[in-house]
Amino acid sequence: MKIRPVARILQSQAVSEGAGVTVRRSIGTQTLRNLDPFLMLDHFGSDNPNEYIAGFPDHPHRGFVTFTYMLDGHMLHQDSMGNRGDLRAGGAQWMKAAAGVIHSEMPQQTQGLMRGFQLWINLPSREKMTPPEYQEFTPEAIPEIEADGARIRILAGEHAGNKGVIQDPFSKVKYLDVRLSGHSTFTTNVPDGYNAFAYVFEGNARSENTELPNHSFVLFGDGESVTIQSDGKETRFILVAGQPLNEPIVQYGPFVMNTRAEIEQAFADYQSGKFASIKANVKGH
Repeated sequence: MKIRPVARILQSQAVSEGAGVTVRRSIGTQTLRNLDPFLMLDHFGSDNPNEYIAGFPDHPHRGFVTFTYMLDGHMLHQDSMGNRGDLRAGGAQWMKAAAGVIHSEMPQQTQGLMRGFQLWINLPSREKMTPPEYQEFTPEAIPEIEADGARIRILAGEHAGNKGVIQDPFSKVKYLDVRLSGHSTFTTNVPDGYNAFAYVFEGNARSENTELPNHSFVLFGDGESVTIQSDGKETRFILVAGQPLNEPIVQYGPFVMNTRAEIEQAFADYQSGKFASIKANVKGH
């Protein structure tokens, strides 16, 4: 089985979002505009509530999926269709905005900590104007396994015969949270042809002979598996992979469609209040 080589390493960039919240962005910058099917990856977090107390007030989305994973603290969220919830540390939410969602996300500390990730995943053209959907799961619902110095939480996709709770039927997304003790090695299968990356957010790691420093975004080349080692101390990273859609991407802020005309229609629909006309389907526990 061919191990994927490291093709590129990027340092995440500080970006101001929402009402002034600073996030570390890796996908969705001038350096890496997108990585089909992925449109954006933000690593957010702070131990200073003044830096995020204003949160992410009401904002629209159309044409893609947001995948939010809380590491520490929790996220109060609600939308214009009446859905509301509290995403706790270790929990995950897959939100298919599709035809249109207006929602708010307000991060909160727990014992002085708040951090997590948000990943944007593109939708195929046939799904962009379908009704919104949610999949949201508590930390207790997410499978976790331990083996050979690794603790692996399986949010989506499959690892070592275990399946995650979130199902992404469009790009078959695989999403793992991996913690390695000192001198441990992690290997997972990734289908050939999928785009795959890791983001190191605690400690440092290695892949083959390449160093992967803290806060680095690691793009892997072609192959059928990914191997990452700790560097002698505990390290933690997310490993994400997905099947490309190979469709045109036209994006303007929170709207991601296939043509400019569809973007203009999104603005018109948002301004006329059509985004909250369909009640979202909610799954999870």
